[in-house]
Amino acid sequence: MEEVIFYRNIGKKIKTLREQAGLTQEKLAEKSGISLDYLGKIEVCINKPGLKTILKIANALKIEPFKILKF
Repeated sequence: MEEVIFYRNIGKKIKTLREQAGLTQEKLAEKSGISLDYLGKIEVCINKPGLKTILKIANALKIEPFKILKF
């Protein structure tokens, strides 16, 4: 899988999971301890999240990290 496609899928998955949890970008960013701008750019594949960021987002969503990477 190409890197661009991989990170695009991660962004889409985070957005879907966030919406399913009923959270705004602002609320998820706050719960994750990352900036709103950074989260927004992850969702549209401008920023590429590292493992620590994925773990923070998964914890904030109260899910296992593999669910973000399963697409």
